[in-house]
Amino acid sequence: MIITVVGLGVVGGSFVKALKGLGHQVYGIDIDEKTLQKAKDEGYIIEGYQDGKEIILQTDLTIICLYPSLVLDFIKNNKFKKGSIITDAVGVKSYFLQEAMNVIDPDVEFVSGHPMAGREKRGFEYASKEVFKNANYILIEHPANNKESIVFMEKFVGTLGFKSVKIMSPQAHDEIISFTSQLPHAIAVALINSDNEKYDTGKYIGDSYRDLTRIANINEDLWSELFFRNSENLLNSIVTFEAQLALIKKALLENDEQLLKKLFIESSYRREKLEK
Repeated sequence: MIITVVGLGVVGGSFVKALKGLGHQVYGIDIDEKTLQKAKDEGYIIEGYQDGKEIILQTDLTIICLYPSLVLDFIKNNKFKKGSIITDAVGVKSYFLQEAMNVIDPDVEFVSGHPMAGREKRGFEYASKEVFKNANYILIEHPANNKESIVFMEKFVGTLGFKSVKIMSPQAHDEIISFTSQLPHAIAVALINSDNEKYDTGKYIGDSYRDLTRIANINEDLWSELFFRNSENLLNSIVTFEAQLALIKKALLENDEQLLKKLFIESSYRREKLEK
């Protein structure tokens, strides 16, 4: 199968690295010539293109790993092979998916996807196939999709190392992602920015602070776009979080040990359930 990955940043780069050795003909498209050359020199792609219109016409599966605002532009400005499949890795879906479906050739299938894996660093040099290993993947089922294409994509991402593939609507995706992905990033940013820097904080941290703030090292362009594109869902998640934080504050203000322990017991139970 001929596969072209568009955008060889940390996510697109991880795709081409995970595809190595699986028997596909893999090509890359990126605006940065040095990135393309590096991917080619290291044997992850056969050839790299800054434009790529010709290779797209030959491609069986196009994986678009661009910022949300650029995905639609790429789809609108390219002609895809009839019978081929397009997928993406965008972290929000509702705002653009229907428009994408409207502009794509009826003989081309668009199965939107979201790998729940990544790194706080950006760029091809930080990409790794290991981030996909045992990670979760979400496939978006649109009424226009053929069942066969959904099944194909489910099997395909399994070959890349993903252990769990969930199929859901774009609306359901954006709702759960606001909680499981965007809210944690918002919390990490707020936590590290709340440091009054009275002390040399780095000399006093342990794993808890280190783990909670890892994702505060954030790509400001990408995540601003993700937050604003899903603001209604994210605001709802923030309100729900604030209500729980208020309960901890209430227990402390009222010296309510029973309430505080109840909250700890509930959180421990819920955390253990995540691993089952």
